[in-house]
Amino acid sequence: MDQGSDGKALPVHYIAKKEVSSVLKDFFSKKKRYATIPSERAKHDIPEGIMTKCPSCRTIMYTKELKKNLYVCDSCGFHHRMNAFDRIESLLDPGTFVELDKGMTTEDPLSFPTYREKVEADRKKTNLNEAIVTGEGTMNGFPLVIGVMDARFRMGSMGSVVGEKITRAIERAIENKQPFLLFSASGGARMQEGVLSLMQMAKTSAALERLDRVGGLFISVMTHPTTGGVSASFASLGDYNFAEPGALIGFAGRRIIEQTIREELPNDFQTAEFLLKHGQLDRVIPRSEMKDTLTKILDIHHVS
Repeated sequence: MDQGSDGKALPVHYIAKKEVSSVLKDFFSKKKRYATIPSERAKHDIPEGIMTKCPSCRTIMYTKELKKNLYVCDSCGFHHRMNAFDRIESLLDPGTFVELDKGMTTEDPLSFPTYREKVEADRKKTNLNEAIVTGEGTMNGFPLVIGVMDARFRMGSMGSVVGEKITRAIERAIENKQPFLLFSASGGARMQEGVLSLMQMAKTSAALERLDRVGGLFISVMTHPTTGGVSASFASLGDYNFAEPGALIGFAGRRIIEQTIREELPNDFQTAEFLLKHGQLDRVIPRSEMKDTLTKILDIHHVS
């Protein structure tokens, strides 16, 4: 039992009051409200790119964990951009992918200022020669020809090389009697190549017509973003037209359309979900379901 300074026992209510006073003092005491700022040396000890912040929900996560989750945010389901080879690795059977036309590079037909320098900078940054990777492989045992656009290279814009590689991939699918699968991610036709870029819309569309004539299968998957001349040509010509959740898909920009029609557009205008609702897509497929869904389609159309 607690005692006072004279050695006599203290009343119970005094002891309780003393304990409550101590608790309240601790509760209302000021806490430090600042975070420790790491030193410059500590900052350099953390490898660049080890963490990624989700642009949708602002959650910070380990980049390695994000990659394991196919670059989809665990917190909100936001689909981060995926580079060409990561996507190919996530879909095709290990060791089966053979790249086509890897060494094909663009020229500067219009002598456009700084174009060569920008292309060279993108080559070094991405380790790609152009904004698309094409090749052959198998998905759960089903053979196919695949093309994957990569928005890191000139924002995935379609120049003469992109159009040529897509056309050659379609021709390989015709030759091998295999399905053609294409993942689009593009800002549209590449302005630095002028009319040569616009010509690729017609060239790729004509190649797809030849594929259709022989009964070939074309599966188009639109990812964020698929815009401009790409959305207005081959990306929208699939026997199956799919998209990833939240992907921006459209031709002209929102502001231009609003100024032209003098109307305010819905908030979800030009999203994959909006297009699905209005009949322009067959399905919006989460990345976690992409391989299984594509495999089922390949199985349905497979001819032994």
